[in-house]
Amino acid sequence: MRLAIPHKLDRDEARRRIKGSAHEIVDFLPDRADVHTSWPSENRMELNVSAMGQSITGDIDIEDGQVVFTINLPGMLSFVEPMIQKAISAKGQKLLT
Repeated sequence: MRLAIPHKLDRDEARRRIKGSAHEIVDFLPDRADVHTSWPSENRMELNVSAMGQSITGDIDIEDGQVVFTINLPGMLSFVEPMIQKAISAKGQKLLT
């Protein structure tokens, strides 16, 4: 799943906002979810979530004019893709405006 959210911020401000809200990821997940984030480069956050026996990986790329979310859902969880897209879109637009 790939979702791009446009913004009019400079990269530094977009990065600051993403970093400042990364801890809120757990609010969208079931209890006992294990969330790990890392920043392998200045404009990329990697995400690894383990919950309910499933592992979900993804990344967030901060670009000029947009932030791109890429989430790798296992086939068994493909039915939740619309819900995840809706949550990321709503939260991302609010965060980046």
